[in-house]
Amino acid sequence: MGKIYKVIGLMSGTSLDGVDVAYCHFEYNDDKWSFKIIDTETVEYPDSIRERIKNTLNMSGVDLVRLDLDLGGLYGQLVAEFIERYDIQVDFVSSHGHTIYHQPEEGFTFQAGNGHAISQGCKLPVVYDFRTADLIMGGQGAPLVPIGDQLLFPEYNACINLGGIANISFISGVERLAFDVCPANMPLNIMVGKMGHDFDKDGEIARKGNMKDSLLLQLNQLEYYSEPGPKSMGYEWVMKNIMPLTENSEISIPDILSTLVEHTAYQIGTTLGKEKIKGRVLITGGGALNNFLRERIEFHLPEGITLEIPQKELVVYKEALVFAFMGVLRWDNKINILSSATGSMTDHSAGSIIQP
Repeated sequence: MGKIYKVIGLMSGTSLDGVDVAYCHFEYNDDKWSFKIIDTETVEYPDSIRERIKNTLNMSGVDLVRLDLDLGGLYGQLVAEFIERYDIQVDFVSSHGHTIYHQPEEGFTFQAGNGHAISQGCKLPVVYDFRTADLIMGGQGAPLVPIGDQLLFPEYNACINLGGIANISFISGVERLAFDVCPANMPLNIMVGKMGHDFDKDGEIARKGNMKDSLLLQLNQLEYYSEPGPKSMGYEWVMKNIMPLTENSEISIPDILSTLVEHTAYQIGTTLGKEKIKGRVLITGGGALNNFLRERIEFHLPEGITLEIPQKELVVYKEALVFAFMGVLRWDNKINILSSATGSMTDHSAGSIIQP
């Protein structure tokens, strides 16, 4: 039997629904990795923290530093409380942080949630800051999850995550390729926020709307979709390119939601067809729980593809699981970022390790 790594993975996605906490075990035997998700929680952000994160594009440098430290302290505290609540033994914490800036074309990215503050809060080693090294090496700093797709879910021909941004990884020849496909939950959540909701449960509001051809055409004609991969997008890209197109007072919010869902489904179907992907495709992320979005993706699927949605725990916590796994690989100084996915100079082992 190989060594069992006992790790807490933390993931805060762009949809801002909270911090996903996943306590996982990993073991390496017979040249294969296996995993178990033991305990999970999603911890909502305090309103004060959530509002600060929403306002980061207007923050001063001093306020960003404060937010970085405050988020790290919050993460450390919630990890300590999680460990006490479940009475578990943990080797270390592996944290993605919350993406504040992601501008690979400018050569920088920033995930708030200071690793030193996390470590001091929970008195455990912490692995964090997985993206910076990749950008310095010429990559996009995203997507990073493909290493988990390759080593933990090899039975699938492609894996799609429907988070704030929809991304895909898949085997092409001997390489695993990956890129951000299009926005998913992020613009949907922004729009329903105008109606006083955190999210559109099951896509019920979008289902009642009418898709608008003119808006859909504008969305589908964005330059990003004609660019080759590797490529990635972030909150700033969505706010600059997607949200201005929705600011037509003549279009109701349900109609905008319906059109955004159609846009996401169309881009995913088009990507699967363009990349000639066949067989089993794993779908995870919060968007996989949106019945209307799932139906529209099914409508746009090319022939020969079977979408598979796992149990809810894996749907919701797959990214936290994979970042826990990336921490394991970094701990052992093994490759955890694929250059074929990010466009960096070479495969590498990324992440800063902090000791308490």
